[in-house]
Amino acid sequence: MMETRPNPLLVRVATVLIVCCVAFRIRASDNAIFYEPFDETFEGRWTASDIDDYQGVWRHAKSEGHDDYGLLVSEKARKYAIVKELDEIVSLKDGTVVLQYEVRLQNGLECGGAYLKYLRPQDAGWKAKEFDNESPYSIMFGPDKCGLTNKVHFIFKHKNPKSGEYVEHHLKYPPAVPSDKFSHVYTAILRPDNELRILVDGEEKSAVNFLSSEDFEPPLMPAKTITDPDDKKPEDWDEREKIPDPDAVKPDDWDEDAPMQIEDEEAVKPEGWLNDEPEEIDDPDATKPEDWNDEEDGGWEPPKIPNMKCQMAPGCGEWKRPMKINPAYKGKWQAPLIDNPNYKGTWKPREIPNLDYFELDRPDFEPIAAIGIEIWTMQDGILFDNIVIASDEKKAESYRKTAWKSKFEKEKKKAEEEAAGLDAPSAFQKKVFDLLYKVADIPFLKAHKQKILDLLEKAEKQPMITIGVLASIAVVILTVCLSVLFGGKKPEVNVPERRTEAAPRTSDNRSDRGVKEDDAATGPARRRSTRRET
Repeated sequence: MMETRPNPLLVRVATVLIVCCVAFRIRASDNAIFYEPFDETFEGRWTASDIDDYQGVWRHAKSEGHDDYGLLVSEKARKYAIVKELDEIVSLKDGTVVLQYEVRLQNGLECGGAYLKYLRPQDAGWKAKEFDNESPYSIMFGPDKCGLTNKVHFIFKHKNPKSGEYVEHHLKYPPAVPSDKFSHVYTAILRPDNELRILVDGEEKSAVNFLSSEDFEPPLMPAKTITDPDDKKPEDWDEREKIPDPDAVKPDDWDEDAPMQIEDEEAVKPEGWLNDEPEEIDDPDATKPEDWNDEEDGGWEPPKIPNMKCQMAPGCGEWKRPMKINPAYKGKWQAPLIDNPNYKGTWKPREIPNLDYFELDRPDFEPIAAIGIEIWTMQDGILFDNIVIASDEKKAESYRKTAWKSKFEKEKKKAEEEAAGLDAPSAFQKKVFDLLYKVADIPFLKAHKQKILDLLEKAEKQPMITIGVLASIAVVILTVCLSVLFGGKKPEVNVPERRTEAAPRTSDNRSDRGVKEDDAATGPARRRSTRRET
């Protein structure tokens, strides 16, 4: 019987179909339309603008304290521009689209931007190396801070279907930029129900609607009516709700000239008032400067100082009666107000239909053809990383959990340790303490052991005084050595008398004092519970 061999052409076709199906399944399960982790150099994949204005140098560098790489803004006070053209254009009209990226402001952000621009398809003949601030974009998203500006931008450009012009629509109440130097991840979720959610580190900061007139400035859809620019207020239109009573007459006894204040005739000069004493006198200790020239500087007079006699008396100088409110004062007479019989209310121009009005069920977003970073900043050390465009919120969330969260927690922990650095001994100090605990066990220092342990305990709590403690211990050791070398009775050490209060109990139900006494007498120096172990 002849063996049947498979047709080579059918085998090849089947193989191609299997590979395509597997690739499709992988692509469908990935849901990441674009992902840039910057694990490899950006050169050859991203294009830096060669326009003269953009002198900032981009670098492929590691994030401080981490092993992963990012795109680094390396110089201060520069303009930067770089762009990545996508292999496939991304539509923003169908389904959910998630825009997300990380940025770390390693030196903080005092004045500059760290946002991304999602460019729409450019005009024919456009080249990536020509990318600049005039290159049209669909969405601009990310942090910006300088002066009074402190916000996570979300701006989208939308083509007005009536005029054909592109209009920038700004998120009216954007969240603030985190003020620390940690890695943060910014996420914008565009949903098919017109909802926009802005997340910072996975936490929702804004939830708005693209069609709402309260959420964007200017609103995406114009008002149905507008005020008539040609409508003018009639000359006889009276907006005064109240008017002076034309029939009112000023009373005969109304004195408009009466002053608001008059002298208090009942006031009496206080007893002991020094009429002949001035409030200030010449400084008796002042002397005329040696270089004073009367012809050029004029006659010299000593400076004035407060008269001490006046401070001891009710007052000095000429006494005058104080002023008081004039009971006869009425001020300028004015006729009382009455309702205006001709009042017509506040005039407003009439409303007319807005010829530019249009309605939308959904924004007509331009697609994304490239991702660009075009910023001006006074800061260096800005690191971009893990740029994601996804069609699934869960995919973006997985990047936050795997690529970002551990970095943020590591940076935060390091900052907390550095903040507490003054309270923690260094590695060198720990080695010194280890050696000194062994020194405390030397037999001929037995009489001074408790004092050395007390000093070590104090030094471990306050590493900044380690040098002083070392000097104190050195004095103790030197004193003992001299005593041994030159004879004589060993000097007594004034150890504070132990307290008789009950000592706190330990986990094994032994008093802490008992443990210390036993250890000091029979074994090596026991480390105090306050010692920081690593």
